[in-house]
Amino acid sequence: MSSMRDRQEGFEKKFAMDEETKFKAMARRNKLLGLWAAEKLGKSGADADAYAKEVVRADFEEAGDNDVFRKVRADFDAAGVAQSDVQIRAAMQELLATAVEQISQIRTS
Repeated sequence: MSSMRDRQEGFEKKFAMDEETKFKAMARRNKLLGLWAAEKLGKSGADADAYAKEVVRADFEEAGDNDVFRKVRADFDAAGVAQSDVQIRAAMQELLATAVEQISQIRTS
């Protein structure tokens, strides 16, 4: 019975670690997306950092990526930035891969 309990605890710890890593990767992706979008919007320095934080906060509105996408889409539309939905979604995917790589590098350091 002890070995079953140990296995269960091991699975629970792994699940918790995986969820934490996923959360960190998504938050990092959103920050990177915010910086990418800020550049397209003509923002730099502190303004770009502040905008990136807005994008990160936008992710807490609802589950999934749609809240982040809608924020960037609306800001691009308001500023007249020519980026298609496909381009924004592609940037989100590419930046997620970058974020996962960065998180895994931090974990192995």
